[in-house]
Amino acid sequence: MGRKNFLIMYNPGMDSRSSPPAVRSFLLAALILMLLGWGGLAYVISRTEPSGGTRWAFFFTSVLGLTGVALPIVAYLNRRFPSVPPPSPAVIVRQAIWIGIYFPTLAWLRIGRVVNLSLALLLAAGLILIEFLLRLRERSQWKPESRP
Repeated sequence: MGRKNFLIMYNPGMDSRSSPPAVRSFLLAALILMLLGWGGLAYVISRTEPSGGTRWAFFFTSVLGLTGVALPIVAYLNRRFPSVPPPSPAVIVRQAIWIGIYFPTLAWLRIGRVVNLSLALLLAAGLILIEFLLRLRERSQWKPESRP
């Protein structure tokens, strides 16, 4: 087997079968999440008294809203910077959820006046490490599709 055949067989280019899902496929879900999240957050802020239940509603709706905002951005970044194996739609949603969880967690820590720059960076590094390890596990179990 010559070097050219080796490169073609073991270094496949990006084709339609191995590319991440299109950003367009996430827009409806992102719109629904943004409407529910930001609409619910506006309702919680403007129409309710601050108490235990409404505080959790604040965090829940902010996670929904931020996940909706992050979803098309994460999908675009995964298309712009492809990886092997390509991320599935579930991976893209999971990455957007990490972003959606990160900022309300900082807000929750802010209530207790605990958050500072080093803690925010440490929390971000922890979430990035978890995602990296999950992707590493997926990569170790990935089997490329056989070429015709």
